[in-house]
Amino acid sequence: MRAIEFQEYGGPEVLKVVEAGVPEPGPGQVSVDVAYTGVNFADLKARAEGYRVAALPFRPGLEVSGRVRALGAGVEGLTVGQEVTALTDGGAYADVAVADAVTVFPLPAGVDLRTAATLPTVLPTAYALVHAVGRLQPGESVLVQGAAGGIGTVVGQLAKAAGAGAVYGVVSSAPKAEYARSHGYDEVFVGDFEKAVRAATGDRGVDLALDPVGGDTLRASLASLAVFGRLVSFGNASSAEPWSVGQPELYPTGVSVGGFSVLSLARTAPTALRALAERAFATVADGTVSLPVTAEFTLPEAAEAHRLMGARTSTGKLLLRVTG
Repeated sequence: MRAIEFQEYGGPEVLKVVEAGVPEPGPGQVSVDVAYTGVNFADLKARAEGYRVAALPFRPGLEVSGRVRALGAGVEGLTVGQEVTALTDGGAYADVAVADAVTVFPLPAGVDLRTAATLPTVLPTAYALVHAVGRLQPGESVLVQGAAGGIGTVVGQLAKAAGAGAVYGVVSSAPKAEYARSHGYDEVFVGDFEKAVRAATGDRGVDLALDPVGGDTLRASLASLAVFGRLVSFGNASSAEPWSVGQPELYPTGVSVGGFSVLSLARTAPTALRALAERAFATVADGTVSLPVTAEFTLPEAAEAHRLMGARTSTGKLLLRVTG
């Protein structure tokens, strides 16, 4: 089978197509004939920095849609040939991928394989940020970094559906701002945002801030909170040093800080992730949210997909078409 791997860290050019043996599922696992693979920023960080890479060579890719190829020992509730979407622990840039059965999901009603590939990382993350961790209440305001990306696209729609009073986004360019406004955002700020947020909220600040960037952006998001506001960190795209927060930041206005990682939850609490994902996927099946696929590449074009995402000009979701 074909697979994409890198043998050294670097730019998109280190991604190479290789011929590899077909992986077999172990106990509690499922192998999937891949139709589509999602491209995520975590894949770029793995390639460039070694994020979540145990050893080289490494095959990136965290989510797929396709058909069940084989079942490992002890797997129940799935059948060979069934259309599924799955969160993997890596190796999804390939003709065949293996995932733990607990993170393999039958396709929701009315969802095709192409759309299904957009679900495994983005939808549970967005749903958790709004509901499980962010606990957004009707009438509250929310500030979202990366509003035009895959997660940001879904968060804007989920926040509106949850009755948010105002949904603010932050993006890096005017075209991205236009895109975000068409997906649930009331106002979108380009670049620096702290003063703009204060102006937009009458100096009150926002009730919930969602940050995947880290570093200075995280600190500005924290400073943008209202009294008793909540910040949820869900990434470190800036590759800044690990942040810390304590009494000096939290006590004066009673703010709180939380965090979320769908990949970490998959390892530590897979049953909780499964329940979260099923609720999240239902919002696509019932039409509450949609996630546009804005660019599609073949598997051998994985480097081009990384170049586009790395240029920070893309919006929505990027996919690799494998056999779809």
